[in-house]
Amino acid sequence: MPQYSWAGHAFAQYGSPKYPKDFLYFDFVNPQAPQGGTLTLANPDRRTSFDKFNPYTLRGVAAPGISGLLFESLAIGSADETSTIYGLIADDMTLSSDHLSMTFHIRSEAKFSDGSPVLASDVKYSFDTLMSKLAHPSFRNVFADFKQVVVLSDRLVRFDFKSRTGEAPLLAGTMPIFSPKWGMKPDGTKTPFDQLAFENPIGSGPYIIDSYQTGRNIIFKKNPNYWGKNLNVRVGNFNFDRIVYKLFSDDTVRLEAFKAGEFDAIVEYRAKLWAKSYVGRKFDQGLLVKKEFEHHNGAGMQGFAMNTRKELFKDPRVRQALGLALDFEWLNRQIFYSQYKRLDSYFSNSLLGANYEMNSVPSGEELKLLKSLQQKYPGEIPPTVFGPMPSAVSTAPPSSLRANLLKAKELLAQAGWTYRDGALRNAAGQAFEFEMLEDSPFLLRILTAYIRNLEKLGIKANVRTTDNALYQQRLNEHDFEMTTIRYQDSQSPGNELWDRFGSEAATQKGTDNQIGVRLRSVDDLIAMITRAEERENLYIATKALDRILIHNYFVVPHWYNPTHRISYNTQLGVPKPPLYYTAEAWIIGNWWRDTSTSSQKESR
Repeated sequence: MPQYSWAGHAFAQYGSPKYPKDFLYFDFVNPQAPQGGTLTLANPDRRTSFDKFNPYTLRGVAAPGISGLLFESLAIGSADETSTIYGLIADDMTLSSDHLSMTFHIRSEAKFSDGSPVLASDVKYSFDTLMSKLAHPSFRNVFADFKQVVVLSDRLVRFDFKSRTGEAPLLAGTMPIFSPKWGMKPDGTKTPFDQLAFENPIGSGPYIIDSYQTGRNIIFKKNPNYWGKNLNVRVGNFNFDRIVYKLFSDDTVRLEAFKAGEFDAIVEYRAKLWAKSYVGRKFDQGLLVKKEFEHHNGAGMQGFAMNTRKELFKDPRVRQALGLALDFEWLNRQIFYSQYKRLDSYFSNSLLGANYEMNSVPSGEELKLLKSLQQKYPGEIPPTVFGPMPSAVSTAPPSSLRANLLKAKELLAQAGWTYRDGALRNAAGQAFEFEMLEDSPFLLRILTAYIRNLEKLGIKANVRTTDNALYQQRLNEHDFEMTTIRYQDSQSPGNELWDRFGSEAATQKGTDNQIGVRLRSVDDLIAMITRAEERENLYIATKALDRILIHNYFVVPHWYNPTHRISYNTQLGVPKPPLYYTAEAWIIGNWWRDTSTSSQKESR
């Protein structure tokens, strides 16, 4: 039987919501957190500039913070449970008995930043816009199971689904909502959604834009008329009066600016800098600290992705050989200061992955599912899928880099590539050469070591580093041969998998299917995952998907850290971290500023 559970104020895809209707606040917040002050942050990701405010379109680079601070949804998730949402703009939600529609009642107090009420028609407008060609194409994949949104009254709106799917109610609840007045000009004309640049966004979130310098910084201020500040789901959240983003030209400049006190907190992703560079006068004086915070997030997948649209990478034996040339143990020892663990799954550090148990082999319902897919789609399921999940490539004794390269050489020979005339060549004499596209120089040391090993096989890899805007444009066009991808994991994966691995997404611009996966068996598994009504069925499908992806060797897996490395100003108050969280969102959402001596300690 399905395990959906809803009680008006909440909806749980599996089991029951943790918090009752009359709960006062989430357990992971500090309800007495001081309000006020300014939080100053730097580039939260690879972007070094911005040219628009609209985060929902394909063209251009949006300013940081826009989607999380200015726009809200009918409901929001809880960071200490999975697959559960609680009412935000909506104060009641009802799933139909056939599970093919979800109805939301909008709070009477919900308002946009211009003071106008949030109405059911605004919800429909937001959905229709996101599903149109004016918005980023990923939304059409995410909401692929949605049929329509129907306005029942001013404050009652219904989402209709094409099929019974467990994730659809969650997606409906967390869809961003914006006003149709966004982009309206004084003369009554309106800027098309895909052409919105620096037109002031109209959302219902706790902040509004105060000022900005194009491409350099943006300042948000708390909306003094924010409608939701007293809601239980907002208590202890968004405690700063102002949030400032300063964008720096590169990572080195950013770190030096932090140490000079130009901003308050930084999340560090590079092991060497974490080990060596977080020192100096302000650290000695206790004004800055660095700390590792444990999390329970799945690790997802990060790695060197091969674009299988290119003829060079169509043979899985070639892709497997390229993976054998990466010496993680050397990198971890010489560059990473032994801070990382190797990824061996698309769902590492999670019960969703087939490698959660070492050397696992498919059995029971999972084995039955894989055999049915093998029969349904001949040639798509590698025979190795029915054996143990491969351990991550290792050079630790008794293995060695030399042994791995010899195996790679054999695989390449089987695929028609042999060494002659000073290079690895195919039967036509074409040399094995490709471009590695990156947008940041911090991977260069890693790439240099990897390229050195590829050269031992006769392979030439050329690194091309470009600015983030051009890099993103090339990714949108799928115009690359190899690049670094990062797929964040979810405790409850769903429609985002269509965008990452779905066959249709492989042919669309702007999707996350950089690899170019086009397997009908994968499409079937994604459909099963998005429609799973019991967590046991979810695990069966995700493990089967993991096996197929891993055994196709689409990516040379990287590594992960089971902690968030954060350095911060000691004037910031820090609550106990929740179970599942991203570091940047946690800082913005749950931290606070308090200059009193007693509060410069971490909250216990």
